[in-house]
Amino acid sequence: MTPNFGSKRLVVGAHYGLRDWLSQRVTALVMALFTVALVVQVLLPGPMGYDKWASIFSAQWMKLLTFVTILALLVHVWVGVRDILMDYVKPVVVRLLLQVATIMWLVGCAGWTIQALWRL
Repeated sequence: MTPNFGSKRLVVGAHYGLRDWLSQRVTALVMALFTVALVVQVLLPGPMGYDKWASIFSAQWMKLLTFVTILALLVHVWVGVRDILMDYVKPVVVRLLLQVATIMWLVGCAGWTIQALWRL
C-alpha cells in the first residue's frame, strides 16, 4: 500500500487565470488600436459633420475593425462582469441569473451594433 501524502484539492470559482488575464489584455489592446485609428481619422483636415463621420465608417476596413473591436469589447465586459459576479455574489441561483442576464444583454448589444454599423 502506498502512502497518501496530502489530498487532492478541488478548485472552484473564478479559476480561469491566465486565459482571462490574457483575454483582458488582448481585447484592451484591440480597443486601444481602434481608438487611435478613429482619433487619427477624426483629426484629419476637413469640417466635422455627418458626412465625415459617415465616410469614416463607410470604408470596409473600418467596418471590419469596428466589428472586431465590438467583439473584443463584449469579451472584455463578459470576463470582467463574470469575475465580479463570481467574487461577490455568493448565492449560486442569483449569480447564475445575473450571468444569464448579462449574456442576453451583451448579445442584444452586439446585434444592435451590427445593425447600426452595416446600415451606414
